[in-house]
Amino acid sequence: MRLEKRPHSSALALVLAPIGAVAFTLLVSALLVLWAGAPVGQTYALLLQGAYGSVFALSETLTRAIPLMLTGLAATVAFKARLFNIGAEGQLYVGALAAVAVGGMHGGGSWDLPPAVLFVLMMLAAALAGALLLLGPALMKTRMGVDEVVTTLLLNFIVLLLVSLMLDGPMKDPTAMGWPQSVALLGDLELSKLIAQTRVHTGLLWAVALAVALWALMKYTVLGFDIRALGANPRAAAFAGVSITRTVVVVALLSGGLAGLAGAIEVAGRTSYLTLDMSPGYGYSGIVIAMLAALHPLAVVVASVFVAGMLVGADSMSRAVGVPTFIADVIVAASLISVLVATLLTQYRVRWR
Repeated sequence: MRLEKRPHSSALALVLAPIGAVAFTLLVSALLVLWAGAPVGQTYALLLQGAYGSVFALSETLTRAIPLMLTGLAATVAFKARLFNIGAEGQLYVGALAAVAVGGMHGGGSWDLPPAVLFVLMMLAAALAGALLLLGPALMKTRMGVDEVVTTLLLNFIVLLLVSLMLDGPMKDPTAMGWPQSVALLGDLELSKLIAQTRVHTGLLWAVALAVALWALMKYTVLGFDIRALGANPRAAAFAGVSITRTVVVVALLSGGLAGLAGAIEVAGRTSYLTLDMSPGYGYSGIVIAMLAALHPLAVVVASVFVAGMLVGADSMSRAVGVPTFIADVIVAASLISVLVATLLTQYRVRWR
């Protein structure tokens, strides 16, 4: 058996590939549901109902999707340039840490600035913190050939230890009764709600706007062309005059900045303070979302809502029919593998000997 490059991919194949991937995922997951002794139809119905079946369910799904969109965009722009950023989790936390440092450590009002100005400074500090955290591994890759997968992954653990140190030290909330959490943001710096009596906030608008902006940058600007050229063939890009180091640095700043913003928006929109368990793995899930979206910024929005819906809907499904919530992780993982294989088959055909 060997793979043979197709001369061209038909539009029909590109449309049917994700549909077939989803169908295959549902089939594989159905076998696991049957193994658990639950009815397949009812289980899937409860999964969808728990994720999208009411205003409350949809609002919870969208709330969970906001940080996933931003970390998915961070992975998308980095992977597009072959900068394999595995450190979005750490960049998210360092962004949240910077946001609290600016918007919460105000010393009883010593920041004599209007709330609007302080909010902008808080977001800029978060984006800058995430960007600088990725800049080091990016320069190490371009200057010394150090594998960025290793450096960005290890930085995640270093950042979590730093956050733990700060939450038990200078940034600890003295009114938290010993619980390791940071001081809260000023009330004027919190994001407003999109739907009354729900947790979904205006950070959703930020995430969608950034997805559109990143799509426009990738499609219509010279920088976007340089990023795509670098990702397609670095040697050809360099021969065509693309500055490899400059492009990688810009991509690192964009990717790390988006992940840092995810942390700031999560704090300002949902928790109002930082804890060590604020993220259940949003940075790592962003990689899955980027791959599900085929590194397309607009598709990241859809993939984020899908993944968030599976995670939220699994809770209500588990309570109703007794199926473990881990079935949602299986669905997400199987979806990723199926989409990757389906995409591969739109570009290559299998030849048997």
